[in-house]
Amino acid sequence: MSQAALPKPWEPGAGPEDDVHLSLRDHLMELRKRLKWAALFLVVGFCACYYWSIPIFHFLMLPVFKALPEGEKALHFSSSVEPFLIYLKVALYAGIFVTAPAIFWQIWAFVAPGLYRKEKGKILPFVIAATLFFVGGAVFCYLVILGPAFEFLINSAGPDIKPMLMMDDQLGLVMTLVLAFGIIFELPLVLTFLAMMGIVDHKFLNKYRRHAIVVNVIIAAFITPTGDPFNLALMALPMMLCYELGVLGAYVFGRGRKEAKAAKLAAAAKK
Repeated sequence: MSQAALPKPWEPGAGPEDDVHLSLRDHLMELRKRLKWAALFLVVGFCACYYWSIPIFHFLMLPVFKALPEGEKALHFSSSVEPFLIYLKVALYAGIFVTAPAIFWQIWAFVAPGLYRKEKGKILPFVIAATLFFVGGAVFCYLVILGPAFEFLINSAGPDIKPMLMMDDQLGLVMTLVLAFGIIFELPLVLTFLAMMGIVDHKFLNKYRRHAIVVNVIIAAFITPTGDPFNLALMALPMMLCYELGVLGAYVFGRGRKEAKAAKLAAAAKK
């Protein structure tokens, strides 16, 4: 076996300051700890939101009600226990948004050991930005996507056909789209994060921009409940904008990481 194929030994000064090399078991234990705290925060958010689960459900269903024809603006359930279970789901979904800052805090705490000391101090901006992007994606979906999507789906049935929509089905469809947009709007932070960790850089992202466009359109076509080009564009264009913001973030923060690493290596070479 050639020496070039062997892994290079770790050299002092090659990683972040105060870098701690953990075993796989240590990483798994740390992941378990962060997941436990995130689940605990989610349970607290679930309990807090259950009291308002009914008005939250009606608020989420407004785009559905507006798309229904006059005299048919109602949802149905097929069993006596279904409304109770649906309101539990609503409380869980609402708890995700309420506890999003705490969950993002745990994500940052898990990956922070692989960052430089200067980068570790950006936890508050990261938590705020991640929360705003997540909520912003959900709001964009609710205000821009859901209305045209449900009007297209319901009107495509044709005349003399009355809808009988079920509570569970509509909640699942609405929350799938809302959560999907919330996650998609995290793309700029994900790409910036990867650049901060040295996994990608803006040159790599620029090189594969065409591939990213194709992947974004495929994802948009898969998630969008309608097949019309208008709703597909409403989803694909924000995804591409998020990608471009991620490229910008990778350029700004990735460059700072390279400068910090070069300065650290230069300081280590002088010793």
